Formats: sequence, C-alpha cells, structure tokens
Amino acid sequence: MLLLALDTATPAVTVALHDGTRVLAESRQVDARRHGELLLPAVDRVLAEAGRKLDEVSDIVAGVGPGPYTGLRVGLVTAATFGAALGVPVHGLCTLDGLAYASGLTEPFLVATDARRKEVYWARYADARTRLTEPAVDRPADLADQVAGVPAVGAGALLYDTVFTGVRREGPEHQSAAALAALAAGKLAAGEELLPPQPLYLRRPDAQVPANYKVVTPR
Repeated sequence: MLLLALDTATPAVTVALHDGTRVLAESRQVDARRHGELLLPAVDRVLAEAGRKLDEVSDIVAGVGPGPYTGLRVGLVTAATFGAALGVPVHGLCTLDGLAYASGLTEPFLVATDARRKEVYWARYADARTRLTEPAVDRPADLADQVAGVPAVGAGALLYDTVFTGVRREGPEHQSAAALAALAAGKLAAGEELLPPQPLYLRRPDAQVPANYKVVTPR
C-alpha cells in the first residue's frame, strides 16, 4: 500500500503519504483562502520528501468534510482527478474523524470545527476511533447544555470556549492528513469499508443566486 491522503475541509491544506505501516511524509499549511493554490505543490513536496513517485500510489483518501463548499471541493476534485488518472480507488473519510484520531483520547469527547456564520460542525466520540453521532452544524449557544464540561478538540471548540468549557487546548486544532492517512490505512487493512468521496456539506453554499435575478439570453 502507498496511500496518498489529503484534506481541504478546514483552513489547513494538508497532505500525507502512508505506506500501510507508517507516515512517510506530511505537509500542512493553514490558509483558508488558498486551498487551490497550495494543494498541488503540497502533493509534490510530500512525494519528493518520501522519495516516491505519484504513479506508485495505490490508494487515495480524501477528507469529505463537513466543511465550507469551496475549500472542500478543491480536495475532493483533486482526489477524484488523481484517482482517474492513476486508475486507483479513491476513498472518503469524515474530516472530524481525522481530528478525533489525532487527539488520541480514550474517553468520551467532542470534535468541533469552525463552520463560519457563527456556527460549528461537530460530533460526539466514544474514543479517538469511534464516532457516536452523525456530524451536525449548529450555533454554539444552542449546544451549551450538551457540551459544557465535555472534553473537546478542534478550532470550533477553541473559538467558542465559553460554550465548549472542556476544550483541550493541547489537542489538534485543524486537520492533519497524517492522522487521516493512519486512520484510513488501519481501516483498509481491517477490511472496513470507507465512505464514498462525496462532499458532506450539511448546508447550502454561501454563494446564492440574487433575488429577482433575470436570465438574459440573446435573441
């Protein structure tokens, strides 16, 4: 196995290469506005650091979100393009699962990322590998009674620490493709089925057609 993992569902543009046993190389740059610009150079950098070629890749895994429409689309389209060009399978994993795995926590906890619009994407976990609830998007104030005092990791928990009062500041803030790759490699080795590489948006994109918009076509 030579697994290429990438995720652009958070402000982190992150790529990693995993050989089925260990992470060979990883790149992570935090910049919410440059996903498209940073992703392909990151892939080149990771391959060069590991001394491997793109045509050696046997599997691709991409974080499917939840995340903002534009950033998330960059990673998934890139993964699909690589998969088609190389003729290798493309797998999906929930981005929150990667953050949970990176936490290493063995107790019940939450993962929350910044969903913008004063909302968070979040889910509950029994431990670093076991998600208990489907990902959701909510306003932090609406979650106060559910999350107060519960251990939590992620940029959303850090941003709204008056609500997520159990936030672990030493925990992962943004996604790590190294954690995503390690989790995927373990699941594939165990024969577990991963998600299809389809985006998990949870809400409509920020860009909307203006009200009273009129289509003008030539006569």
